Amino acid sequence: MTDPRLAEPVPKTEQGYKQIQKRVVEMRRAGRLPYGWITDASRMRWHVPTYRDPIEFVRAQARAYRFGLWGDADVLVEVWCESKSIAGMIHEECKRLAVSLYPCGGFASASYAWQAAQGYAPYQAVEIVYVGDYDPAGVLVDVALARELPTLTTTPIRFDRVAVNENQIAEFDLPTKPRKATDTRAPEVDDTVEAEAMPAPTLRALVRDAVERHLTPDALGYATLMDDEGRKFLATFDLGGWGNKTAEAEIF
Repeated sequence: MTDPRLAEPVPKTEQGYKQIQKRVVEMRRAGRLPYGWITDASRMRWHVPTYRDPIEFVRAQARAYRFGLWGDADVLVEVWCESKSIAGMIHEECKRLAVSLYPCGGFASASYAWQAAQGYAPYQAVEIVYVGDYDPAGVLVDVALARELPTLTTTPIRFDRVAVNENQIAEFDLPTKPRKATDTRAPEVDDTVEAEAMPAPTLRALVRDAVERHLTPDALGYATLMDDEGRKFLATFDLGGWGNKTAEAEIF
């Protein structure tokens, strides 16, 4: 029998958020919602990787090998987003495409921007794919970043805000809430939308399309092939001097 609470609309208020949080926890504990579907990037953990022997270390490094997908590119592509929670929705796509992801936590600090700009010099141009909220602050975060970054490098920078924009609110029927009356920024913004309201598959597709347009059609397929070849090569390293063991065994 369907839970009648699932059919009730939840108001976009603090009380509504609490209802959602409570139901999500109940569903996860009941096994109806996989824990891995929700990320928590607001809390950090520190882990020290250790290995039983050098063979295990080599195996771990072999699995981590990635071919330089962007090695010959003249354009550096990065993905920036307004918050860590948005990053949690798109980081796997960024990892697959081998692009750096910068969650700037609202308005980026001067230090954060400077650190990013240190890697721009070798490239002819930088393309920043941006995801942020559509609210009085969110529509200005990338504007401020676009003003700050060019002061830190001579490399031309282009911004591509792929979400959220005004047209997408209607296109994807995104839930809105009124702007705060006390916030006088960006008066053209009436109803506000958080980027997390965008369906995750849609958001990932927007980011993926914006990044992949800078790659040749066969680049990803070739990189995947070279990933496999590189890992196979690393698996052949002979570590027989360590306890009469070798790394020639099948490890994948």
